[in-house]
Amino acid sequence: MLIRNIAEPAELFSAVNACKGRVELVTDEGDRLNLRSTLCQYIALTQMFQDRRVDGIELVLSEPEDFEKLRPYLDFHE
Repeated sequence: MLIRNIAEPAELFSAVNACKGRVELVTDEGDRLNLRSTLCQYIALTQMFQDRRVDGIELVLSEPEDFEKLRPYLDFHE
């Protein structure tokens, strides 16, 4: 699942923190960030979301029920 451009990263991180399983951000280069980690959230915020460009970034969930919490941030038109 690809992430849309995020205008309010704090809202995304709040939804991620409400998830039960792992939530990972995967870049085109294959880098994986555990978005449940505060440090990784900071890295994502400062490096990826600051200029509102999140093209080519995929979200991977370990628990299917977490999908509904993150649905508003996902782009289904790949």
